Amino acid sequence: MISLTIGHWISLAATLAVILAVTVYSTRSVRSAVEFSLCGRSSGAMLIAGGISGTCIGGSATIGTAQMAYSYGLSAWWFTMGEGLGLIVLAAFYAYPLRKSGLETLPQYLGRHYGGLAGPLTSLISSLGILFSAVASVLSGIAMVELVFGMASWQAAALIISMVVACVCVGGLKGAGVSGLLKMGVLWVTLFAAGAVATLALGRMPDFDALFPAFPWFSPIARGLPDCLGNVASLIVGMICTQTYIQAVYSASDTKVAAVGTLVAAAITIPVGLPSVAIGMVMHVTHPDIKPILALPMYLVLHLPAWLGGIGLAGILFSIVGSVAGLALGIGTMLANDIGRNLFHVTGEGRILGINRLAVLAVTILATLIALSNANSYVLDWNYMSMALRGGGVFVPMTLAIFWPRRLSAFWAVLSMAASTVVAVVGRFGLDWPVNPLFTALAVSLMVVGVGLVVGLAGQGIRDAGRVDEPSV
Repeated sequence: MISLTIGHWISLAATLAVILAVTVYSTRSVRSAVEFSLCGRSSGAMLIAGGISGTCIGGSATIGTAQMAYSYGLSAWWFTMGEGLGLIVLAAFYAYPLRKSGLETLPQYLGRHYGGLAGPLTSLISSLGILFSAVASVLSGIAMVELVFGMASWQAAALIISMVVACVCVGGLKGAGVSGLLKMGVLWVTLFAAGAVATLALGRMPDFDALFPAFPWFSPIARGLPDCLGNVASLIVGMICTQTYIQAVYSASDTKVAAVGTLVAAAITIPVGLPSVAIGMVMHVTHPDIKPILALPMYLVLHLPAWLGGIGLAGILFSIVGSVAGLALGIGTMLANDIGRNLFHVTGEGRILGINRLAVLAVTILATLIALSNANSYVLDWNYMSMALRGGGVFVPMTLAIFWPRRLSAFWAVLSMAASTVVAVVGRFGLDWPVNPLFTALAVSLMVVGVGLVVGLAGQGIRDAGRVDEPSV
């Protein structure tokens, strides 16, 4: 635990109280499942940007980036850069057709194109990947709460779960969007102020070149070219295929608002990693013996005025909570609609809403348990793996459904999603393959889809050849 002054505590408590109060107040009218998960399809661009960026910029984009920068330098920026690039692609090519469909989840969209089995399968694949992102944010949250409040790990975990419940179980996507906007304001002020101070401190170091040689500290491929390319590709593909971000697109009042809101979220997300990189590098020199995961919260306490450091701690804590809340809501919406409603035929808005809220709570608890058992792992590694798993099996069939529909049969689409995910999971967790699971999944998916397209075209050719006009009499 690190000692906080009265100034730290006052600003931290006041900031948390304001964010929680505004979030709860703004969601007091949520009564139906559609209002809970899609804001009644009336979200403006800023609420969409808040919901997306509020989920993107969690523990991984702040504490996790500083943790990686503590050891590798500038290459840690790839995380928020990759997230932003993924959002730009989503806005430019995918937002319009997805919002135009008028659906609620990505599994519904794929189920419409590839049959009833595709929806639940997509839900399970996406939920597995999203769960690992939630683990990454919970890892950051536990480390920070332990440092600031001096709690045991299980106590820190209980506090995070309680805050997630307050943030999203009360108001769903609207709660996540409002809290996302609030924390973005807090984070941008404090994080960039802290980053400016850290950058000046780096510039004043007399032996800077000796402390930070160009490689690895300023190399974009500090962890190796295959690793960096795989991670960035995982982020771009994963962002496009994530229910949490697609859900915000579906909530837009129209297709143009969906694209604009997603682009605003990208503009917010990309630069956020830079201050955390500078802070991680400063802490590498000034505090070489700490756990890297503590670099950012310790910097806010030790190197900023108490009032600003307290606000920053509150902003980061809420960024973690908001990220977990948004990710859990994405899983909850898929489970409620694609498993509860479509597979088990649960009816009634109240029951669907209840399943959604219970799923959010269950996902948060499960992510917390996984985080507690992997306390010393790298936060960003969980997110890279998450993006690879959630996108590798879904990306190719989803892209075909949007841009080249009715060419791939349901059988081959479902086989592609199932086979690519199984191979990626077994390769990563069972066989410990050195290849990024995204590339494994995409390779299998492309092979199966390719066979399916050839079979489909061949079958169509045979049918066309068999059509013989009746001779005229």
